[in-house]
Amino acid sequence: MHNFTSLLFGLDEFQVIDVAPTTCPDLLRVVIEMIETQAACPSCGVFSGGIKERPQRRIKDLPGSGQQVELWWRKRRLKCVEAECPTQSFTQTSLAIAPGSRMTERLLAKVAWSIAKSNRSISDVCREYRVSWTTGNKALAAAVQQWLPAPEPTRVLGIDETRARSVKWVVEAESWKRTDPWMTSFVNADPNFSGRLLGLTPGRCGACVSTWLGKQTQEFRDGIEVVVIDPSAPYACGIRSALPGVKIAVDHWHIIKLANQMVTDTRRRVIQEQQGRRGQAIDPMWAHRLLLLTAAEHLSPKQRKRLNKVLDSQDPTGEIQAAYQCKELLRKLLATSNEPRLIRNRLFEFYTACADANTVETIKLAKTIQTWWPAILVFLQHRVTNARTEGFNRVIKQVKRTGCGYRNMDNYEKRIMSHIALNRAA
Repeated sequence: MHNFTSLLFGLDEFQVIDVAPTTCPDLLRVVIEMIETQAACPSCGVFSGGIKERPQRRIKDLPGSGQQVELWWRKRRLKCVEAECPTQSFTQTSLAIAPGSRMTERLLAKVAWSIAKSNRSISDVCREYRVSWTTGNKALAAAVQQWLPAPEPTRVLGIDETRARSVKWVVEAESWKRTDPWMTSFVNADPNFSGRLLGLTPGRCGACVSTWLGKQTQEFRDGIEVVVIDPSAPYACGIRSALPGVKIAVDHWHIIKLANQMVTDTRRRVIQEQQGRRGQAIDPMWAHRLLLLTAAEHLSPKQRKRLNKVLDSQDPTGEIQAAYQCKELLRKLLATSNEPRLIRNRLFEFYTACADANTVETIKLAKTIQTWWPAILVFLQHRVTNARTEGFNRVIKQVKRTGCGYRNMDNYEKRIMSHIALNRAA
């Protein structure tokens, strides 16, 4: 019976000595013992099989066949046969149960895997396997070292930020200071390969970008040709500091977002000047505000007719319509393929429209495009975006909600990286 029971138990170094029910209906008492009867003395290395005593140690293990297991290890304490050895006795050790531990390695591995894979809270997983929160968190931290390989070289690197915790006010040096914790993520954004989260670092400044890049291998840094970012001056500064020769591309979605915001700001200002108040539902321009933000090619003939009617009747100065035309010309520019002559013509059309409109909002947008034009041109040439980075930000936010906010940023980083590593590998 012992051989088949030991096979079912599943630890090669051990054999099952006894299995018996307990007073609890869903709890089994299992006694195990190591198959090997001899062991080497840790001090002198001489093998010994003389037993001094056989104390039993309770070990936590995985459930078996739908029942909780009360595992007892009958542990041999052996006598050292070497007369000159200072160690008179020693206990057997096993790979399945670490020295000094009261849990099997497979239990710790299962707890860590359950936390990372399913994105459940640590408390929920630990409650299922009857271990403490601290044990589960330590198991996850230990497993992360095996799951996370070094960042692989990539031609296109995506960088973006996500909020790590809520904004708080803390007392520091007898004054209140605002804490606004962020994390910067680094993603393989090469469209020719599958995306992977390469790393995280606290903060969203240029220094955190250059510091993270400085920790990577020279091979990794040399392989980067293009870095995709949002229009962020600190990020651009950090990239130029760490990677002087690399090209910086700006994500086109954020440029279009700036154009939409320009249209919204123009509409709000015009309504305020005309009505002396904010826009309301009774105002046709306010009621049709979303049509102004919709791409022209996505408007149906009926929607286009309604929008033109509202602009003709509710925009006497023509400023809103001019802002809308500037936005559409910018979208047209960003959709241009890598044809230098066509890019120059459409850029000229956009700048001319902004100058003709001559409003605070259009001039501001034109200056922003001029500032970021080298990075926008890199986007037009390589057509790389930060879409993958934004996708990983969504997963990071899901982990954050489950974790309910970590005070330790290292734990937060390990939790995010392990969850993404396991699910991307699957």
